[in-house]
Amino acid sequence: MSEQRTISLPSQDLIQAVGPFPKNLKPVLWDLVNAPEVELDEIEIAVMPYMANPGTLKNVRSAPNLRIVQTQTTGFDGMVQLIGDRANINTAAGVHAAATAEMAIGLAIASLRGFPQAVRDQQDGRWNPMLWPGLADRTVGLVGVGGIGEEIRKRLEPFEVNLLRFGTTARKDEHGEIFSTKDLAERAGEIEVLILIVPLTDSTMHLVDAELLARLPDGATVVNVARGPVVDTQALMAEVTSGRLNVASDVFDPEPLPTDHPLWQHPNALIIPHNGGNTAAFFPRMVKLLKSQIAAWSAGEPGENLVHRS
Repeated sequence: MSEQRTISLPSQDLIQAVGPFPKNLKPVLWDLVNAPEVELDEIEIAVMPYMANPGTLKNVRSAPNLRIVQTQTTGFDGMVQLIGDRANINTAAGVHAAATAEMAIGLAIASLRGFPQAVRDQQDGRWNPMLWPGLADRTVGLVGVGGIGEEIRKRLEPFEVNLLRFGTTARKDEHGEIFSTKDLAERAGEIEVLILIVPLTDSTMHLVDAELLARLPDGATVVNVARGPVVDTQALMAEVTSGRLNVASDVFDPEPLPTDHPLWQHPNALIIPHNGGNTAAFFPRMVKLLKSQIAAWSAGEPGENLVHRS
């Protein structure tokens, strides 16, 4: 065992669910809003709140002796800039995979089967049968082949789609060919459903820009379960407001989407408030991961999902 260390967790429920703690790890409550139960300089490990706003997350800087930061999200965009090189950063990769994959498939089906229109018709008491594209036989471009991308791929199999997968580099795996994201523009004319599940990095910022959107066929649907800035919002707006493309998205830029944002008003936009991983499966899966992490940290090991080393 390593020497005594203090670990902060953002809720009492999480402390109780994760415990009992090893003798050399002292749990304290710190939600990054209220003062912790100990002096800030005692905290060496901090579990971040889930879905906290950036202003709240910045308060982690006030713990001067921080050595490990554990997110409750898969993405960690902005965390390295926030923490710098003074602490390791571990993510919750895997915790949200099933729920986010569900969201991606649900958004695609809802958009391609006209569920939003059916809801509007229901509010008006209108029986309005219509022909919708459906997901079967569509060409789906899946951009991102990591853990969540693989869960989406598995869930797409029963829907009998023509799947094109895109990753950082071109290669083959046991499921077939993976194209490079550099080939995305060239293949865009084939893609009727574009599903995005890539991390937000310098190379994926506005990966889906005006040029790429213009290459998608008329009536194509953009499904974003990655991060809002992966798509150029202004370019997307132009295509959606023209009626040429559809969007079904869980993430936006800016976020939260302002109440006066034009996207709210368009029938071919399906808007979900960044709810992808937020299901009843989240808490027990997060607890399971934290139990494993705490055992590793107690033994002086770095733990799972280490994405940035101090």
